[in-house]
Amino acid sequence: MTKPTIALTELVEKGADADLLKQMIQFVAQRMMEFDVEGLCGAGFDVKSPDRTNSRNGYRDRLWQTRAGDVDLKIPKLRQGSYFPGFLEPRRTAEKAMAAVIQEAYIQGVSTRSVDELVKAMGMIGISKSQVSRLAGEIDERVHAFLDRPLEGDWPYLWIDATYVKVREAGRIVSVAVIIAVAVNTDGGREVLGMRVGPSEAEPFWTDFLRSLMRRGLRGVKLVISDAHEGLKAAVSKVFNATWQRCRVHFMRNAMAHVGKGQRTMVAALLRTVFAQDSRAECHQQWRLVADQLREKYPKIATLMDGCEDEVLAHMAFPKAHRQQLHSTNPLERLNAEIKRRTDVVGIFPNDPAITRLVGAMLLEQNDEWCLQRRYMQLEAFEAVSDNPQAKLSAVIN
Repeated sequence: MTKPTIALTELVEKGADADLLKQMIQFVAQRMMEFDVEGLCGAGFDVKSPDRTNSRNGYRDRLWQTRAGDVDLKIPKLRQGSYFPGFLEPRRTAEKAMAAVIQEAYIQGVSTRSVDELVKAMGMIGISKSQVSRLAGEIDERVHAFLDRPLEGDWPYLWIDATYVKVREAGRIVSVAVIIAVAVNTDGGREVLGMRVGPSEAEPFWTDFLRSLMRRGLRGVKLVISDAHEGLKAAVSKVFNATWQRCRVHFMRNAMAHVGKGQRTMVAALLRTVFAQDSRAECHQQWRLVADQLREKYPKIATLMDGCEDEVLAHMAFPKAHRQQLHSTNPLERLNAEIKRRTDVVGIFPNDPAITRLVGAMLLEQNDEWCLQRRYMQLEAFEAVSDNPQAKLSAVIN
């Protein structure tokens, strides 16, 4: 049995009442780690046993921040492999970024009451600007390395979307756009390519962002999927020699805005018959048929359909195996929802770098998770969108 560092009875008799809870936490945590390591080694400390599979190799110090205060722990080290206690699970990058942003907002006096309460719950009272700067610098280095990394290979499909957050700027609270680009490469893998924070979704802003992706190595883009923002459309046509796909979900919302509440189910079902067709020709034929059926009663929907047929059905010119993921910006919707959930906690960001820090850290972690998952798209179908003439010929023959 491992000898405890200090007896519990002695601990109770030791020190003032103010420190008792913190010392008890330290005692229990230390004992938990000792039991863990004893199980990993197959024998107790300094015990000779034929069942022993490993041995200790000293300790490393770790400061544990708790509601009762800072607790000094000594984490056992092993000669073979490593040990880290489960209750001290290291903070993920996004969690560190959240802490850094909240701390910065708190120090600069721009946090809301909910953030003040969160600061207290995280035990961050008494933090200094130097502590915030050190934590922020560690995160920023990783985030910028990820967002500025070189892009290799071809990326046939590119999704772009934007969400808005609030930031304090020159004494005012304003909304800024956070634009995110996600793409799939010819290996079928999905990755976050980049993000940018800007005052609006104007064409120059989009153009500069897309050109920055090109400078990092983005090439082979065949289809860009987004909503129908005019500035983005203009930037896409200026930077890429690619087809533009108007998000089907956004199109349906725009169409339903011209329909009374009681008729929306019927009109939506009629529009969905277009997307149920198998071939490109059948899809376009059904589109025109539905537009004509709606023209008398819903002229605004018919006019909308007349003007965006090729844009909404652009994905039908691409491999059938990929169409389900190409018709909308849905691959970005879940990511945007998670970003909004985290940014709503902060409420008002102190500056633009704080936005990049938090959102960039979340994107980095999401990208890591995607890299560990199976292919996002079927690999064989990429031959049809390859720039390699031999691959295209093979796709046609097969």
